[in-house]
Amino acid sequence: MFDTFVTHPMQQALTFFYMLTQKAGYPSYGVAIILLTAAIKMVLYPLTVKQVKSMKAMQEIQPKVKALQEKYKDNKEKLQSEIGALYKANKVNPLSGCLPLIVQMPLLMGIFFAIKEYQYQGPTKFLWLENLQQGTSLSDPSDPYFIIPLLCAVTTYVQQKQTTTEMTQQNKMMLIFMPVFIGYITITFPAGLGIYWVVSNFVQIVQQWFMSRNSTVA
Repeated sequence: MFDTFVTHPMQQALTFFYMLTQKAGYPSYGVAIILLTAAIKMVLYPLTVKQVKSMKAMQEIQPKVKALQEKYKDNKEKLQSEIGALYKANKVNPLSGCLPLIVQMPLLMGIFFAIKEYQYQGPTKFLWLENLQQGTSLSDPSDPYFIIPLLCAVTTYVQQKQTTTEMTQQNKMMLIFMPVFIGYITITFPAGLGIYWVVSNFVQIVQQWFMSRNSTVA
């Protein structure tokens, strides 16, 4: 069912964008993946705005939450009441940051498997990448120069940095661990998936910069 309603439509969309590149006189699955990824990120932009705003709001009031936890550590009922009042006063819903992500997950998984399992019907060379399907193990990396894995790691770091307002020890560890982990696993992914991840992160970075700039101006 997931393939029928999510993965297959994503593969059809990828074929559509590939046909656009053919009509433009430059048939390229690499460009098609970039266009598809950017289009999906734009469609999901309203949900991204809601998710990012909720995450920032939660991070901003964390010091107050910790102060309440310390103050009422021996009175759980009072603690819950005070935290609830704090959320209400700041118009924060702890679940509002999760719901957009839950809605997005099927689409994000869909494009992941769509690219991973896509049956290419033309040349898959793109820039310095000889084959967008290449990359199944450390001995057969997706990118012989490791540029894509490096870009995945760097863009993941920047994207995380944008949404991190409180530098706790845990946040510092995640800022290092996640980019390294993503860069490492990307080595064993098909190169097409690496392109998807880099473009997705880049569009997310631009969107978050735009949101941050608008909120600052406001």
